[in-house]
Parts: sequence; structure tokens; C-alpha cells
Amino acid sequence: MFAKAFRVKSNTAIKGSDRRKLRADVTAAFPTLGTDQVTELVPAKEELTIVKLYAHRGDAVTVYVSGGNPILFELEKNLYPTVYTLWSYPDLLPTFTTWPLVLEKLAGGADLMLPGLVVPPAGLPQVQKGDLCAVALVGNRAPVAVGVAAMSTSEMLTSGLKGRGLCVLHTYQDHLWRSGDKSSPPSMAPPLAVDPPDPSEEEASGQADCALPSGLSPPTLQGVEEEVRGRRQLCGEQTLSEAAEDPGVGGPNPDPADCKTLQEQMDELLQQCFLHALKSRVRKADLPLLTSTFLGSHVLSCCPEGRQLDIKKSSYKKLSKFLQHMQQEQILQVKELSKGVESIVAVDWKHPRITSFIIPEPSLTSQTVQEGSREQPYHPPDIKPLYCVPASMSLLFQESGHKKGSLLEGSEVRTLIIDYAKKNDLVDAENNNLVTLDPVLSDSILEKSEQHTVAKLPWDSLLTRCLERLQPAYQVTFPGREPVVRRGRICPIDIALAQRASNKKVTLVRNLEAYGLDPWAVAATLQQHCQASTTVTPAPGARDGLQVQIQGNQVHHLGRLLLEEYRLPRKYIQGLEKAPRPGKKK
Repeated sequence: MFAKAFRVKSNTAIKGSDRRKLRADVTAAFPTLGTDQVTELVPAKEELTIVKLYAHRGDAVTVYVSGGNPILFELEKNLYPTVYTLWSYPDLLPTFTTWPLVLEKLAGGADLMLPGLVVPPAGLPQVQKGDLCAVALVGNRAPVAVGVAAMSTSEMLTSGLKGRGLCVLHTYQDHLWRSGDKSSPPSMAPPLAVDPPDPSEEEASGQADCALPSGLSPPTLQGVEEEVRGRRQLCGEQTLSEAAEDPGVGGPNPDPADCKTLQEQMDELLQQCFLHALKSRVRKADLPLLTSTFLGSHVLSCCPEGRQLDIKKSSYKKLSKFLQHMQQEQILQVKELSKGVESIVAVDWKHPRITSFIIPEPSLTSQTVQEGSREQPYHPPDIKPLYCVPASMSLLFQESGHKKGSLLEGSEVRTLIIDYAKKNDLVDAENNNLVTLDPVLSDSILEKSEQHTVAKLPWDSLLTRCLERLQPAYQVTFPGREPVVRRGRICPIDIALAQRASNKKVTLVRNLEAYGLDPWAVAATLQQHCQASTTVTPAPGARDGLQVQIQGNQVHHLGRLLLEEYRLPRKYIQGLEKAPRPGKKK
């Protein structure tokens, strides 16, 4: 459903009554969630917005966003969790398992077919047709897709695991996931049978197999287990039997962290990520900073590789309680700047806990991932104007070996024109600043009305007219990539102001993709700099282009981002003059 870009209709803050109704709907749709879990999912005071959008197929969808991430979406009065929510509640839905190579197909809009399922030792989860299900990958219990069962479990077995198993609605790496913080699935160990099978359990399993429909044998797991075992050996993982034989496993010196409770470990991880974010990511210019943005964009990104930060499993349970505790230690100051929305307004960077904190060095694996990811620092492209020889000027450049369609730089054009004039003795003998126009030059650069009246031109006028007659083109070179040549003139980044309901202004910026800028990343950066809501929508009149919309007149912040941080030349940006001018104080 979200394999292609969607169109946002509205983005509004949720009302108190709608928040209570959403809690009731979540409780009814997911009865396995407790009251505390529902309150954590739909918080009482933290910022929560309702985004109404149209999918690329025209389906009307309502998305609920908390902390910058979509947590739920509603389609035809049915409520579905996103992968961000399922990573916090992995057991919320019955989960089917598939191979990692299948994920690319699911993200492209395909449904999950039964031959792609991996049957675990415990068997397939019991579902009915139309039940909401999740999809995980082999080796990681974190769901990567949400869908609806196309048939019941018994029908899947009866069909011999052939046909469509799940109708997929939302996946990791689709456009709904991109509207959040684009975090990767956490590492969650799959439920494995660590104990050897009990004979009584085997007997019960044999009796259960007899209950299958007549003529149907239970699906064999031997091939699946051998393939999983083979993949683990390729990845350097040990099976349980190998780990038991390894003297280095389960030795007499256990890890001190294993002696701590899960809650104590989560408290330490939360404080580590908190101090790491304040010391390396948050700047004074970012304040005031929404607490939800602080968590989603700074704290969670400081979590070490291979670990998952879950505040609900800490002793604080909620971010607000943790920040209150940090405020008591005078590390920071939190205020409610608007009703129900808390922000960090001050940070004491000289506090002993911040100054003494040592930022952990990233692992080699994380360094490799960061080097190859899109989180690298942005470097502006090298843009070089070119000129294309049209048919009307092919005779002029024919002697120099260039024909129709040849691409030339401005300096090359000037050199070729000067060489042509000197080679054909067109320089005026009495005045070296004048050039006599021969028939080829006249046909190339003069208007029809001028061909019988203009016989000579100054050098500067001749060269200027020649460049104007050539067709424009440009070459774009991004760091580490091959140059790309395109015809025409490059479209500048266009900044515009628009009026919305209730006489509210919004700032629109488009054509970011031409300069190698990701609209989603720019929107996330502007949301932090401006402390205003941002959305990414299809640009009107553009086939595949996107535009970023920011609440209010944010041209000043946008100009600083493009000129100072991204270091783009001013000549490629239009609309900077629309920034609000400081008025006189009354």
C-alpha cells in the first residue's frame, strides 16, 4: 500500500476527545495490550498528530504519529500497527517467518506467498482468514511487515503451502516507514527450543499430527532446519550443541552485566544514551527541543549496536519521569511551553555527569555501515554549465570537428570562435576589436532582419550572441559518482510561501532531488531547527518530484540550512527574499 509515495491531505494535532477515542479503539483492536501499555502507546501529554493521506492507489488512510514516528494507521475503520510499534510490542500479532531475500519483494508491493514461509519447529501460528498478522525474518523476531491473512492456518496446510498467504499492507523500508526516523529493526532473538524435546511432548505431537485432514501429511521441517543450520554456520554462529561442547561458553567467569536485572540494565542503557545525546548531538541552538524529538532523533540513535532501548522496561517507565529525575539532578530544565507538550529549554553542559561521560567508540561494523549509509555528511555537487551545438550552427563548428549535438564548455566556445575568425581572416585590419561576419557567422548568430544591415560586430557582442544561440545543458558531478549530463538549464531550488486554512502560512521547497538532497532528511532537519511540523508531499506538476512543507514562514531557517550547512551556491536557490523582515518593536 505504501510502496510508492502518498499524498498528504492534512496534518493536525489530536484533540483530547480523539485521544481518548483512539485509546478505546486500540484496546478493542488489540486486547492483549494492558492498560499501561495502551497509555504508553497513546500518551496523555506527549505530542500526537493525525495525518490524513491518500495512498498511490487512492485509498484514504489516517495515520497517527507520535514522537516523529507513525505508530498506527487506520484503513476502512480498521486499525493497524506500524513496524515502529511492533518493534516495541513484537508479540502483539501472530508472526510468520520468511527469508531475508523476500523482504525486498514485500517492500516493492508484493504479497507474501506460502512457498516463502519458514515453518518453525512449533508450527505455523494459528490464524483465521482476515486476521491481522506480522512478518519477521529468519534469525530476528522483530517484525518487518504487517498484513492480513489470506487464508486460515488449516487452509494453508491443506493447500500444501501453496498460494497467497498474507496480503501485505505495510513494510519496513516503504514510504510510511520513511516518514518516521528511518531506524532499522532491532535485533531480537527468535524463540528457539533450547531444551531437548521431551518424549511425552513428542508423543503429544504425534497425536496432534493425527488430527490433520485425511490424506495430508504434516509439513516436514528437516530441510528447513538443515538450511537454517547451514546459514548459521556460514555466518559463524554456533548451534546449541556446539555451544555446549565449547569450553569457552558458560565458563566459571560470567559477565557482570548478566548478574543485573533487566530493569537495571535498561536504566544504565537509558542514562548512557541520554548523556551521549546531550554531549555529542544536542546543541544550544537546538533549544527549546521537544522531548519527543529529543527521544526519537537523538537518544534512540545513540543506542549501541545490537541493543534496543525500551524505556517501558526501565524503572522510569516513561520519558517524562526520567526527564524529571534528570531535572532534579540539575542536568537540564523541562517546561511545558504549550498545553500538554513538554520541551527541554536549558541544559547544563558543564554538569559533572556530562563532562565526565566518555563517548563509546563505534564498533567496526557500525563504522562500516555508517560509511556506506546515507547519513554521511552532505557535499554539494559540482555543477558545470555546458552548451550544445544546434543544427543551425553546425557549419560554424564543423571545421573544429564538432557536429550537431556536441557538448562544449563556455571557454571552449570562445576559443573555437576566435580560432575560426583568425583562420578565415575575419579580424578587421583597421580595428582589431571588430570582426567581419562571413555568411556562416551571419546565418549562425544574426536575426533575418539584421543579415543585410550588420556586417561587423565587436568581439564581446559576437561571443555573447554565439553563447545565446547555443542550446543550454549542464553537467552534475556528485562526490564519488560519475558525471551526469542533462539538456536544458538546471532547475533551482524553489522556495515559496502559501496560505492555508485560518490564514496560516506554510513554506514550500521543491527541486531538492536535483542537488542530491533527500526531501525526507531535509524535512526531519527542518523540524528540529524550526521546531515546527513538516510534511513531504508530491510536488504539483512534477511527475516524480516531492516538496517539503514547513509550518510558518521558515525561509530564514531554510536559507541558513541550504547556504551554510549544505553550502549550496546562492545562484541555485530562488525565493530567499521571502524571509520575514524583523519588524519594529512596539
